[in-house]
Amino acid sequence: MKQFDIPHKYKSSLIQQLKNQPKKKDGVRNFNPTCWTVKHITFKVARHFGFCYGVENAVEIAYKTIQNNPGKRIFLLSEMIHNPIVNADLKAHGIQFIQQTDGTQLIDWSEIKKGDIVLIPAFGTTIETKKILTQKGIEYDTFDTTCPFVELVWKRSKQMAKNNATTIIHGKPNHEETRATFSNASQHGPAIIVENMHEAKILGEFILNSTEANHFNSIFKNRCSDNFNVAIHLRRIGVVNQTTMLAEETQAIADYLKSVMTQKYGTENLSNHFEDTRDTLCYATNDNQQAIKSLLQEQGDIALIIGGYNSSNTAHLVELAQEVLPTYFIQDENAISSTGDLTHFDLATKQFITSKSVITPSKKQTILISSGASCPDRILENIILKIGNMFGVSEKELTNSLT
Repeated sequence: MKQFDIPHKYKSSLIQQLKNQPKKKDGVRNFNPTCWTVKHITFKVARHFGFCYGVENAVEIAYKTIQNNPGKRIFLLSEMIHNPIVNADLKAHGIQFIQQTDGTQLIDWSEIKKGDIVLIPAFGTTIETKKILTQKGIEYDTFDTTCPFVELVWKRSKQMAKNNATTIIHGKPNHEETRATFSNASQHGPAIIVENMHEAKILGEFILNSTEANHFNSIFKNRCSDNFNVAIHLRRIGVVNQTTMLAEETQAIADYLKSVMTQKYGTENLSNHFEDTRDTLCYATNDNQQAIKSLLQEQGDIALIIGGYNSSNTAHLVELAQEVLPTYFIQDENAISSTGDLTHFDLATKQFITSKSVITPSKKQTILISSGASCPDRILENIILKIGNMFGVSEKELTNSLT
């Protein structure tokens, strides 16, 4: 795989040792975690975690753009990736953000002039935004960091449209990537967004005509393409997804909608009404989710999941972990106090909670760890070193114990 030139401050020699552990075992993909004990602290780290291909590509382009364009105004459409530390550093280098992650405008388009540089983030952007940039005479292709795995989803939806199938997008409606995928899919054919199985079942009711079509817009307003016709556009469908969703949920939604089409049209006619699609999650999302499932088969006292609090792929790792053992969603080492308290983000309430004495240096403890695809390795290293120090373990001892 291509090696990217990312800033040294995001790298870690300790974490690179973890990543250098064999990725295959007996010729088969290896998802077994790395486990090591020093004194009375045991760390168990997922086999796959951290910066993915798309993120490293975006980070490399962003910093090279800064380096190669001194004196020029540089803008980002929205957050480069969903990691506040990386985004804050880009701002510190003078990059201005045009929009919030939900599309809310921070800088009016009238302020963007020909000659400015506008970076497109890893999530991609909408056709409408690209038209605005083109009208302003801004050449964006060189500065487009859209993840190639996101673009694969767009190609899949285009292919479905050629087959007269409506694209059902499993994703979070306000997420940049989902909005970009919806925009790209809609230029080729009808499209609709469903966020979860609950909404998929509502859509299934429309397909089976058990819900009146005139209620459709009240439920899926701003989630479907223009002039969406329930009677016509739900006759043939296929499912793609925001690349960072839970694989099982996407598959369950696709299986459910396939069963609905079977019920309505019969098994013998299914191929005329349902497009079987390969799962459109990116490789990193799949690997990280598989790796944390293997990690969770290990014994542990707590799990730490590290990443930005608005990171979709990281949140799904948290959801998987908290089904098994006490799980704490933290952003960096500052979440851990010197007394072992943790200030963490609760997905259910969207609030920060401080839990007392989570890290317990006075007794043996086993900690399971993973991080999201937009989390720099250096942050993970800082957390491990801080916990190690609380247990009286030096960086040298931690490093040597891995060799």
